[in-house]
Amino acid sequence: MRLDKFLKVSRLIKRRTVANDVSDQGRVFVNGNPAKPSKQLKEGDIIKIEHFNKSVSVKVIRIPEGNISVQEAASLYEEIK
Repeated sequence: MRLDKFLKVSRLIKRRTVANDVSDQGRVFVNGNPAKPSKQLKEGDIIKIEHFNKSVSVKVIRIPEGNISVQEAASLYEEIK
């Protein structure tokens, strides 16, 4: 699944266009490297987002097959301190 779509589906970022903008600005990193919105994710990848003056790091646990419910969104990733 594409990075921008994963960020939207997992509710880490509310809109896909915002996810695209943040990625294009170089504020999203996958496994320590700056990532484009089209980056293909796989389970186990570490995503770091620097957005709105805060930084969030998560580990991808599961890649969904499409849109999922709000309750299931948190099961897609694990937050890293």
